[in-house]
Amino acid sequence: MKTKDLITEVIDLPIEERAMVVDSILKSLNPTQADIDKKWAAVARRHLKELRSGEVKGIPGDDVFQRTWEKFS
Repeated sequence: MKTKDLITEVIDLPIEERAMVVDSILKSLNPTQADIDKKWAAVARRHLKELRSGEVKGIPGDDVFQRTWEKFS
């Protein structure tokens, strides 16, 4: 099967099935690494705890993007 034919066939699938195909392809390009995923999950839990406790203050996303645009414009 040619790549173009495969793409056409996938595009004709229902959206849920297309999403599964995309997810599978992306996972094959960047396979998960359980040990690294666990470490990132621990960092995320710690950051969430810090935010919820008020130990650190979040910055609204719009402010972050604005500062970034100003810095790199």
